[in-house]
Amino acid sequence: MNSKFLGTGVALVTPFNDDLTVNHEALTNIVNFNIDNGTEYLVISGTTAESVTITKDEKKAIVATIAKANNGRVPLVLGIGGNNTMQVIEEIKATDLSGIDAILSVTPYYSKPTQEGIYQHFKAISEASPVDIILYNVPGRTSKNMDVSTTLRLANDFKNVIAVKEAGNNVAQYLQLIKNKPEDFLVISGDDDLALSIVLAGGAGVISVIGQAFPKDFSEMIRLGLKGDNKAAYKLHFKLMNVIDYIFEENNPSGIKAVFQALGLCEDTVRLPLVPATDALKQKIKDFVEAY
Repeated sequence: MNSKFLGTGVALVTPFNDDLTVNHEALTNIVNFNIDNGTEYLVISGTTAESVTITKDEKKAIVATIAKANNGRVPLVLGIGGNNTMQVIEEIKATDLSGIDAILSVTPYYSKPTQEGIYQHFKAISEASPVDIILYNVPGRTSKNMDVSTTLRLANDFKNVIAVKEAGNNVAQYLQLIKNKPEDFLVISGDDDLALSIVLAGGAGVISVIGQAFPKDFSEMIRLGLKGDNKAAYKLHFKLMNVIDYIFEENNPSGIKAVFQALGLCEDTVRLPLVPATDALKQKIKDFVEAY
C-alpha cells in the first residue's frame, strides 16, 4: 500500500496580497504550520488553491515556494487536470515532477463525457505520467460522477493509478469503493464532514480543506480513526464540526481563508469570480476561532 498517502493531506490555499499577487511569505508560513503540527502530505494547486485563476508562471513559482519550505519533509501532490486531455498530457510532460510524489487529476468538467470517455481520459494520463496518479472525483464541480465501476477499472488496469479522492458526499459510493477496491488502492475522503466515518469504514485518510487551519487536532483525529479508536477520534470531530460547516457555507476557499485571517496566517483575499466571505460568516468564524 502507498503508505505515504495514509492520513491527512491538505489542499493548500494560495494566499494573496491586497494587489492579488501571490503572498509567498504567507504560503511558506502555512506550509511550516501544517508540517510542524502533524499534516502527513501537502496538495498543491487543487480547487482550494484557486487553480483555475492561477497563471502557469504563478503555478511554477508556487510549487517552488512549497517545495523549498517543505525541504523533503512530507510528500507533495500536484494538481494537474482539466477537460482537455491533450493539454493535461502536455502539462505533465512540461512540468518538472522530480520533487512531486503524485499528481491529483480531476475528472473532466463541463464536457460531460461518458464513463468510457472518463476511462480513456485517465488511461491517456496514466500512460503519460512518470509519477503516481490520484484520481479526483468531485461531481458537484464537474457535473459528472465517476462511477464506482470506472474507478475500479482504472485501479485494476493501471499500476500508477494508486488512489481516488472522492468528494461527492456519497456514503454509499465510498462504501462500494472500499468494499471492492484492489488491496493496495487508496480511497481518500475529499469531504471533511465525512472523513472520519470513511476512515473508520476502511478509507485511507483525507485530502482536507479545514485540516490546514487546525492541523494538530484534525490530523490526530484521522490517525485515531486509522487505529480504530473511534471514541477519541469523534471527540475531536465534534470539536471541529461547526467550523467544517462554516467554511463551506458560502464558497471554498473564501471560508477557509476567513479562518486563516482569524488565525493571523493570511488575508482573506480571493480572485474573481470568487468574493470574500460575508461579514456575518466571518464573525461566526472569528467567534469559533476565539473559543477554540
